[in-house]
Order: sequence, then structure tokens, then C-alpha cells
Amino acid sequence: MSSSNPPSLPIYFLSHGGPPILDWKHHPAYSAFQRFGKEVVNLKPKGIIVISAHFAGNRDEIFINAAEFTDLRTGFPKHYYQKKFPHKGSPELATEISEILASENIKSRLVKRGLDHGVWIPFSIAFDSNNPLEVPIVQVSIYSNENPDKHIALGKALASLRQSYVIVNSGQAVHNLRDFSFDETAVLPYVKPFDKALEAAMTENVGEEREEAMLRLLKRSDARAAHPTFDHILPIYVAIGAGSNSRGKQIFNHREGSLGWAQYRLDKM
Repeated sequence: MSSSNPPSLPIYFLSHGGPPILDWKHHPAYSAFQRFGKEVVNLKPKGIIVISAHFAGNRDEIFINAAEFTDLRTGFPKHYYQKKFPHKGSPELATEISEILASENIKSRLVKRGLDHGVWIPFSIAFDSNNPLEVPIVQVSIYSNENPDKHIALGKALASLRQSYVIVNSGQAVHNLRDFSFDETAVLPYVKPFDKALEAAMTENVGEEREEAMLRLLKRSDARAAHPTFDHILPIYVAIGAGSNSRGKQIFNHREGSLGWAQYRLDKM
């Protein structure tokens, strides 16, 4: 009788937005986060490993949150400090991740911190009291550099954990806060072209061909308009590393002003 490994769980990329969306139940991304949450709970993972644009290590060192009980990191108006998102961490999983990274010659450090808004905003909507998350969350940082190859390599190192854990990568498909205004919802000229190029790169190929397409994406003439800094797009490079041979699918999109809200899932072929 032959044995086989359990199937790998999906990988996600979320565009997380800012705290006001917690109160904007009419916003299209709100219901998209809810759908994502129900899908993840139904997968019954042992936990969630999450990479956020708002958690950066050093240029050549990854940080891993080893806190078992954490608060919420906000940096926003006072009333957001009153928001609650019940959750727990896993020092054991954090240590396992560190050991896996070491085996791939990736330097890492265990730290203790709260969840940043790249996690608790979408997760508060996705895993509310009607759809609670009962497994631990462990955050893994991006690098404090803009090297997409290093982030792809980080994802490949994490890939073995997909058999038990859902890997969520949180950033923003298009993210230019320099041009952002609450009063301006008309889509700015660079948003759709870059967003469409991202979709093509993510969904038309897998493996090395997708990696090459994604590297070309950051060399486009509109890349710095769509992302004046690359921190919010780098988590998707971790996603394509972890899901190298998994087909990418756009599962939600919305554009407004200087933002693109696309979500992606990387799953079996």
C-alpha cells in the first residue's frame, strides 16, 4: 500500500488597506475578506503563517514573532487602540520556522511583538465572532531591502510548511499613499496598467517563468508610481516562492484612487 503526503494548503496574497475599512462594511474588500476567512477556516490548518508589509527585519535577516500572547500595533487614531482581535501565537512554530530557515542558510531572529495592521485589519474582518480563528498566527517579516529575489528565496524556504499551515502574504497590489485622498476615488492613470500587468504575471505562468515575469514587473516604467516603495508588493514575492509550482488565481479585485485591492490564491495545478 503506497503512502503519500497530504496535499499542500493554498497560499494567499491580500491587499489589506487601512483601519477605516473596519467600519466600511459597504466597501467591496470587506466582503472579500469575509470570503477569505470562511475559506481558510474550512481548510482546518494547524495555524497561519503571515508575512506583512509592516513587519521588516534587517537587510539580511528575517525576524519571526515568537510571542504567545500579543497586542495590536496600531499607530493610528486613539479609538483604533480599542479594537480587539482575539488570537494567539506559537513559540513552537516560530522556532520550527527559524530552524527551517537556518537549513536554507537564511539568517533569522526570534522577536516578540504585537500584530501590525497588515494582519489585524483583514483578519478582524475575516475571523470575526461568527467565524473565529482557533489556531495560532505566527508572523514572519520581510527583509528591509527591496530585493525580490531574496523574498522569493524566503518563500521557497517556507514551502515545506504548506502541508499543515496556510501562508498568508499581506500587502497591497497598488499602493501610492502620496497620491491618496479620501475625497478622490477616480482611478489614477497608473493603477490599472500596473494592476493588469501584475495579474498577468501572477496567473499566466508558474515556476521560473512566473518569477521572471514578476521580476520584470518591478522594472516597468510605472512601477514606482504604483509603489513608490516596494514594501507592499514584496510579500507577493514570498507567495510565488512558497507556491512556485502552484497556479495563481485572482480571487478579488477593486481599484480606487491610488490603490489596487487585488487578492490572489496559489493552489494546486
